Amino acid sequence: MTRRRLLALSIAALAAILVVTPPRIARADDEPKQEELPRRQANFAWDKNDKTKQTLLRASFSSRDVIDKAMADKLASGLPTVIAMRAYLLREGEANPVALAVRTCRVVYDLWDEVYRLKISSAGGERDSAALNLEGVLRQCAEARDLPIADRALLTAGKPHFLGVIVEVNPVSPQMLAQMRQWVSRPAGSTGIGPGDALFGSFVGLFVRQIGNADRTLRFRTQSLTP
Repeated sequence: MTRRRLLALSIAALAAILVVTPPRIARADDEPKQEELPRRQANFAWDKNDKTKQTLLRASFSSRDVIDKAMADKLASGLPTVIAMRAYLLREGEANPVALAVRTCRVVYDLWDEVYRLKISSAGGERDSAALNLEGVLRQCAEARDLPIADRALLTAGKPHFLGVIVEVNPVSPQMLAQMRQWVSRPAGSTGIGPGDALFGSFVGLFVRQIGNADRTLRFRTQSLTP
């Protein structure tokens, strides 16, 4: 059998395989679901302000494991490091977030004074702080304590809600950091996401498809809360 004949037979066989085995089409069912996110326990509390008649949902949770040994060494080197946290409030089974609470923490180790200098931006503004050691950095920058999430009016009574949390070390997107700095300038509780805030994305875009955007990234969800 000639080489040309063998080549023709091979092409014909490959064409037959392609005909009988159509390519697999990705379906929406193939996307990871909300319930498949790693789970982490959070403490929720309602905080009622008698003057404003506003009731805020507050949350406390830890993300200390975003700082591993390599990142701890980098923190101690004196190079500026940013720890950025976004906590999205979502309804179970719905793709678009209801509200967003953010916090950023810029850490610089002062080699002269041997202290960590912190600049923390969260709801209500920006403040300077300091930490004597890594434990102090983790406590102030990698833990949420009574973080104001959203006004209770944004939650739907009788429906379960949860927090989808993204913590990044040194996000590479300056646009995202600029958006976060603008977001924290809002008053506590004014965290509802409207149509003009679509740039923050849906559940799939935020928790499934974004990879490689920071030195380290931690994504998890909390247990449900039903108002």
